[in-house]
Amino acid sequence: MLRRIYGVETEYGITFSLRGQRRLSPDEVSRFLFRKVVAWGRSSNVFLENGSRLYLDVGSHPEYATAECDSLEDLVAQDKAGESILRELVGYAQSQLSDEGIRGDIFLFKNNTDSTGNSYGCHENYCIERIEDLSRLENVFIPYLISRQIFTGAGKVVTNAKGTAYSMSQRAEHIWEAISSATTRSRPIINTRDEPHADPEKYRRLHVIVGDSNMSEFATYLKVGTAAVILAMIEDKFTELRDYSMASPINALRDISYDLWSKEPVKLANGRDLTALEIQEDLCERAEQFSDSHDLPPDQARAVRLWREVIEQYRSDPMGLADRVDWIAKLQIIERERERSGVELNDPKIALIDLLYHDTNFERGLFYRRASRGHFRQMVSEEQIVTASTTPPATTRAHMRGTFIQAAKLWRRDYTVDWVHLKLNDEMQRTVLLKDPFKSTDDRFQKLLASLERHG
Repeated sequence: MLRRIYGVETEYGITFSLRGQRRLSPDEVSRFLFRKVVAWGRSSNVFLENGSRLYLDVGSHPEYATAECDSLEDLVAQDKAGESILRELVGYAQSQLSDEGIRGDIFLFKNNTDSTGNSYGCHENYCIERIEDLSRLENVFIPYLISRQIFTGAGKVVTNAKGTAYSMSQRAEHIWEAISSATTRSRPIINTRDEPHADPEKYRRLHVIVGDSNMSEFATYLKVGTAAVILAMIEDKFTELRDYSMASPINALRDISYDLWSKEPVKLANGRDLTALEIQEDLCERAEQFSDSHDLPPDQARAVRLWREVIEQYRSDPMGLADRVDWIAKLQIIERERERSGVELNDPKIALIDLLYHDTNFERGLFYRRASRGHFRQMVSEEQIVTASTTPPATTRAHMRGTFIQAAKLWRRDYTVDWVHLKLNDEMQRTVLLKDPFKSTDDRFQKLLASLERHG
């Protein structure tokens, strides 16, 4: 499968404080945040006109799931549109709180850990072929995920029994298994719960929960783009791939996260020792060969070229990736502050930088303050993000879902939708089942759309 459907689910951290003192619990402030959503959707779990899903997750975390995408630019735009949609809700909730005389500010963070050590995720979903033998996923894809922290990590100052250290990944400390059907009790790298949201005889949905939430558009593009190519190589029966299985995947995940410059090798199950950089270099080389011999979609071919650029830059001067890789950008800010004020890594000033990098507010957020000065490589335009906030991707099933929601609202019709169903809640209960995520329209959908207008 070369053309592929993928999407990203992001859980956000939220707090409300006045001069550093928490005024409302996350649950209370989330209720204000979702007031507007509940008012029109009669629920805190809704699908939006751009085909995405917005809901309040366990632990009072606002969660945004992008619509199904088959283009990396669409995915990046949809992901950033999620920030924009939630930013608008924050503004509305802030005015509501002010009207009720509750002073303070709402902070919405696109990160993965809170101050009490809880972790919340950024999950990637990939539509893959219905393969029952998962050994190539275990031998290749999991080692890829473990070693890709080099360019996907969001960075985190971690204090534990060993002391305080900077790590590439926020999620590495919170993952406990390689493959499992659980998501919260024992978080795995890959979740195998079989919910394809498509024809189960053809597809399965690969649910990756090890990733960090990225502020950098480049990191999101490369994270999903390289994964898509690796999966295409795994699905291709004629592509030979090495067995990179690690002797202890979870220990390797954590060790690599703290090995910022990829100096220490991890032990593979076959007895070999390889660093994270060496694993990525080998996979990238094979992806280049695969790209040369297969007609990859242009954006995936571009992801392979960018992958090579990142590996070469990381090998020669890792800090040169501060315009593309979140953990390196954050480390640069931290090191400059330490040099300026002479503080240790465990100083409260550093903890504040660690947090404010992920603030989605344009004025406060350190990522956005740097981005406004042109310090980050953009992959999509502001216009694309604005469009993605209200318009679904045109080439996937999401087009039908978003168009149906827009039309139902326009004609004031009661409806129900999920990832695979479009339903009109009238006396006929007309329902269209969307089992093929690659199809952007069909006759049944067109008839349903026409019936909306006729009975409007």
